[in-house]
Amino acid sequence: MNDKHAQVCASPEWATFLQDNVLPVAIGRAALGKELIEVGPGPGAATEWLHTKVERLVAVEVEAEAAARLGERFAGTNVEVHHGNGTALEFADESFDSAASFTMLHHVPTAALQNRLLAEILRVLRPGGVLVGADSLPSHALHEFHENDVYNPVEPSAFLVRLQTLGYVDITLTVGDGLTFSAHKPAVRP
Repeated sequence: MNDKHAQVCASPEWATFLQDNVLPVAIGRAALGKELIEVGPGPGAATEWLHTKVERLVAVEVEAEAAARLGERFAGTNVEVHHGNGTALEFADESFDSAASFTMLHHVPTAALQNRLLAEILRVLRPGGVLVGADSLPSHALHEFHENDVYNPVEPSAFLVRLQTLGYVDITLTVGDGLTFSAHKPAVRP
């Protein structure tokens, strides 16, 4: 992230906005179960809210410094922080009841890598597990805000097809000020 973006994402105002307006809508009626993996937590604004909803939260962060700070922040809690890449998760198949991705997909540089990340999440979900998330919609202002940063927003109608093609079912996309989504791993193997 560029410096301006990093400051905003680490601010109390952003955390409040995310926790009050985005997370409750994105989670909706999803049953998170006991074990959740969060991919791309950044400074942990969503993690702060999510870890109170499950027994165990595993946060996977690609940036080493951010992972270290997050690990210190959540030491002694039900949060385990791993420095790793969401496109190559180090967990066994069917390890988690649910997965979360909040405002990070647009930081993945290509649709192919986004698909790889979504496929990895599907792999580590247990049958019937759910992926919940939210991301921004394409806009000129956000493009400018991401100057010297990766900005690859998902297009909602294409995102639906991508999720279906990867094998997700029971998909819900909501388009408003941003994109919120939930998508399930089939309850039984085909």
